[in-house]
Amino acid sequence: MRRRLPGRFSIRTAAVAGGLVLTSALAATASATPAEPPPTRLAGAHGASAHDSSTHAGSAHAAQRTHEVEYFTRPGGHPRHTEVPAATPDRLTRAHRALSASEAAADGDVSSVVQTGPVADKLDVVFVGDGYTAAQQEDFHADVRSKWEQISAVEPYFSYKQLFNVWSVDAVSNQSGVSGDPGKDVVRDTALKSYFWCDGIERLLCVDTDKVESYAAKAPQADLVVVLSNSTKYGGAGYTLTSQVGYDGIATASSDNADSDQVAVHETGHSLGKLADEYFYAEYGTYTGAEPSESNATKLTAAQLTSQQKKWYRWIGQTSPDGGKVGAFEGGRYYPKGINRPTENSIMRTLGQEFSLPGREAMIAGFYRHAKVLSSPTGTDRAVKRDAAIKVTLPASASVKWSVDGKEVTAARGKKSVTPASLGVAADGRTHTVTATATDNTTAVKDPALRKRLTDSRTWKVTA
Repeated sequence: MRRRLPGRFSIRTAAVAGGLVLTSALAATASATPAEPPPTRLAGAHGASAHDSSTHAGSAHAAQRTHEVEYFTRPGGHPRHTEVPAATPDRLTRAHRALSASEAAADGDVSSVVQTGPVADKLDVVFVGDGYTAAQQEDFHADVRSKWEQISAVEPYFSYKQLFNVWSVDAVSNQSGVSGDPGKDVVRDTALKSYFWCDGIERLLCVDTDKVESYAAKAPQADLVVVLSNSTKYGGAGYTLTSQVGYDGIATASSDNADSDQVAVHETGHSLGKLADEYFYAEYGTYTGAEPSESNATKLTAAQLTSQQKKWYRWIGQTSPDGGKVGAFEGGRYYPKGINRPTENSIMRTLGQEFSLPGREAMIAGFYRHAKVLSSPTGTDRAVKRDAAIKVTLPASASVKWSVDGKEVTAARGKKSVTPASLGVAADGRTHTVTATATDNTTAVKDPALRKRLTDSRTWKVTA
């Protein structure tokens, strides 16, 4: 059932209207013809998928800003880059009517799709819909569930489903569908102004980023935002940004296209995993800059990685889920020479592939920037009674131990629900402590520094 969340979220919306700080922006997928010109040179040619740039001279008007975008020529293809205006084309914004009173009442409703624990403990994914009328919002909710099932079937998402909450935000459109679908000249009156044929590229699905941000801010503590545009047409986009309201990135995708989930997964490799693209262009030549900051790009050979104990050296020689063994393969970060990547063909190079072993480790690190190993609906801000249940949630790869007043109760190992009484807390009138300590034992993490973050504990005072 759809529900409206308390008015405190309007304060966060106002914060967005007051000015969202974008540090990097649009990255997208699209199809292109073989005759398409070479990609626009990337400013700085760094590993982030794209960024927001401005061509202003004393003015910050949106029409003068541009986004570098990442797009795919087809499902299963390698990406390309170009640069597009940040402003929505005028032809898409003319003669659009205001929402009726009943439509406006439903606009911005927030619903819980998946809730595994408190927002402070979880990575909160927020879906916003575009091209759904007031009568189609339940269709949007169904599309959210379907798309999340597709995304979360990919590793390491699948193994870490317990770390995610998923929310939907209803954006009510006047018309159903997306501009540019099926033809370039089709214009729809939609809430987020999403449109194909962005900058003349058919499969590049752009969106009004300011409107997305105003809707996403209505959801509780959004960490990652996905825009679902109501279409069966292949296309999408991905934004990497840092926002004042805390979320890590935006991806756009067609709601009913079977391949669009891969667009979102690839883009979260940038926003959550902080991974570089692993494809390259012949015209870029040889990289001669400093050692890249991204964990999946290096100037070093496999032997040098091993001898110097740098980056993914712990994985070298192991069979990777994307095929073959981890090594140092020439080409990546847009350069065919001078940069090496961990494997031949991960999802950071080609849609439809898996994350490599180093890529999975980077994604898990990204998950834990937002989520905690141990979560509980039982707060620690007040004492619990001796017979009250204390419940915890944790990933499938994690284990939990319980202790009373600092001493482990070995019989309770692995239990996700206990009472202080079952742990042996005596009815002696004294105050005791119960502590749960969870450790993620995954074999997908080898970095000792990251592994230190895979242990978490929580302590409750007990009135006996």
